[in-house]
Amino acid sequence: MSKKWVYLFKEGNADMRELLGGKGANLAEMTNIGLPVPQGFTITTEACTQYYEDGRQINPEIQDQINEYIGKMEEITGKKFGDKENPLLVSVRSGARASMPGMMDTILNLGLNEEVVETIAVQSGNPRWAWDCYRRFIQMYSDVVMEVGKKYFEELIDEMKADRGVTQDVELTAEDLKELAGKFKAEYKAKIGEDFPTDPKEQLMGAVKAVFRSWDNPRANVYRRDNDIPYSWGTAVNVQSMAFGNMGDDCGTGVAFTRDPATGEKGLFGEFLTNAQGEDVVAGVRTPMHISEMEQKFPEAFAQFVEVCKTLEDHYRDMQDMEFTVEHGKLYMLQTRNGKRTAQAALKIACDLVDEGMRTEEEAVLMID
Repeated sequence: MSKKWVYLFKEGNADMRELLGGKGANLAEMTNIGLPVPQGFTITTEACTQYYEDGRQINPEIQDQINEYIGKMEEITGKKFGDKENPLLVSVRSGARASMPGMMDTILNLGLNEEVVETIAVQSGNPRWAWDCYRRFIQMYSDVVMEVGKKYFEELIDEMKADRGVTQDVELTAEDLKELAGKFKAEYKAKIGEDFPTDPKEQLMGAVKAVFRSWDNPRANVYRRDNDIPYSWGTAVNVQSMAFGNMGDDCGTGVAFTRDPATGEKGLFGEFLTNAQGEDVVAGVRTPMHISEMEQKFPEAFAQFVEVCKTLEDHYRDMQDMEFTVEHGKLYMLQTRNGKRTAQAALKIACDLVDEGMRTEEEAVLMID
């Protein structure tokens, strides 16, 4: 009987943190309690440990299981990798048991190539969005998987904006972005010596290896040493079907806490950007709106989000830190975890949770660092 290295979100739960990592366990848990989570699978922390035992290779057994689960994911979503009719695009994220710096950045829009980008441009009637996704994917993949520095791509974007006489990325047209994608691929070839990969499965294996590799990078190693995190834990990899926040003005992305992490005050605290993808909020490329403004923009998605926040707080009995996307007015949850907070907030939240009947006094005391 061969070992199980891969789990669909619906096969896991919150108690499987050691095997699925924090992110994977919480995606599984959110799926189980019926929240709108784009479906996918988690490659276990044991597969990461095995990767190092096998001399930094993904062995054939693990590769076969990943391919098998791509098939299962295609069945769930009704989309296929590299398909000209209904292509599947995924995000790849790392997720260790303990959240730590130095781990691999997210890769979005994996599965794109010249043919697929043309397909989604026609299907969506939005070529600008399609080329924007492709441009971002080449940039992220080059930076994160192949370690071609971000700065080369940023310089190309800045040159293009100066040339077109615009100041913001969003002012570039579909044609501009198509040209930029071509320049990015030329940059990739110049630095790596080979063409940018077009096969989605090859792209995925490259991304999975990059997540495993990031477990052993200098920053991660220093953090583990300082925080007594064993090297043997490894990191999991989450492969999730894409929800797009950058398809137009009825889309967006955001991060939010169910309470204020600085004061502990109850109420939504966070930021939201329309027509954007996740890294835009974190990267500070554009100024986000306060989460409350989402109510005017997307009243239905906002009402649903408020419900989801309540469900998650009641379920985890703690303040939650969440990432989400709105695609054409529909809400998708991408992540939840217990939120980090200041000492002052920790005290207030612990006391409030007792008052709200969510925690006993003994549990509340243990929640404070």
